[in-house]
Amino acid sequence: MDVEDVLGTTGPGGAATVLGSITLPGVSRSVATARRFVRDVLDGLPGLDDVVLAVSETVANAVTHTASGLEGGLVTVVVAAVPGAVRLEVADDGASGARPYVKDDPGAETGRGMRIVQSLAARWGYRADGTRTVVWAEFPAPDARVRGRER
Repeated sequence: MDVEDVLGTTGPGGAATVLGSITLPGVSRSVATARRFVRDVLDGLPGLDDVVLAVSETVANAVTHTASGLEGGLVTVVVAAVPGAVRLEVADDGASGARPYVKDDPGAETGRGMRIVQSLAARWGYRADGTRTVVWAEFPAPDARVRGRER
């Protein structure tokens, strides 16, 4: 899957500039790899920890709840700059039509991942890409600081 295929929508006010992308096997150790990748791409950016926690939750969900966690499955992580924000996108191999959602029970022992993403991100959502699902989240960032990190 090309980065352009993953980065299908942008925030208000303009196009996205891809800062980095990585495709990982759909295994649990890829969660740590995704965290390191985001830390490297956004090193020194205010609010970095929020983006790192969000990538951890979304990649863990992809590996646990979608076909990405099956033999040969993949997860793609894209970090992009959009006007005034950093956009994180995580594409998985799909879950037979099931889509991500925030569980109604905030006290539940499982299923808190999307609630965490919702609380950290300025906005979040998902889109279908064929059988795949792309979960995205945007985090406020001074535009000049983000744009200066283009690679």
